[in-house]
Amino acid sequence: MFEKLKKRWEINSNLQLVVILIVFSITGSLSVLVRNPIFEYFSIDTDTNILLRIFLSILIITPTYQLLLLIVGTLLGQFRFFWNFEKKMLSRFQRKSNKTATKSY
Repeated sequence: MFEKLKKRWEINSNLQLVVILIVFSITGSLSVLVRNPIFEYFSIDTDTNILLRIFLSILIITPTYQLLLLIVGTLLGQFRFFWNFEKKMLSRFQRKSNKTATKSY
């Protein structure tokens, strides 16, 4: 499993793989932690509509995750990997949106 991941991510070192996985876990945890103070600031609690909470969670967590991925990746010496990773993700989203925009019904 890890060999496939290393090949897909174009890395050779097991240490680099471990550092990258640590960056993903730290970033995910921090992104969720950032949401709570923002919810408190805007007085969003369990009484708030569930759909609104879900929408706001996605709206807060997604850009926070992307930004923290680059910051934490840089701090742990993996800026180049995460910069390229982000560029690949954005190009995939762009291709998907182009495909859906060109479909005619």
